[in-house]
Amino acid sequence: QVQLVESGGGLVQPGGSLRLSCAASGFTFRSSAMSWARQAPGKGLEWVSGIYADGTTFYANSIKGRFTISRDNAKNTVYLQMNSLKPEDTAVYYCVPWDDCSSYRCAQNDYWGQGTQVTVSS
Repeated sequence: QVQLVESGGGLVQPGGSLRLSCAASGFTFRSSAMSWARQAPGKGLEWVSGIYADGTTFYANSIKGRFTISRDNAKNTVYLQMNSLKPEDTAVYYCVPWDDCSSYRCAQNDYWGQGTQVTVSS
């Protein structure tokens, strides 16, 4: 079965950095496009970033220039390096198959992980 386990979240001050990790299993990761999505308190899911199987990357305007998505196919892991964090980045971050985010709108599926909480506050 598909399993996605996010980690690396935490509490940081504005301007700080975090690196999120997502360990994937139960599918052919190396050929799968992956995304990060987030859900802020009281708000819906927001697509954040995506990466094709060949490593091509894409970013939402809200985080462009601050976040970097990457993947290590040998480890079945996708990463999100987050720099220059802002309070508005506070959210639960999910690693998901990009196919779940049609037209950059993400629809939660049963196999999604619990996400990892990122809190940016002074």
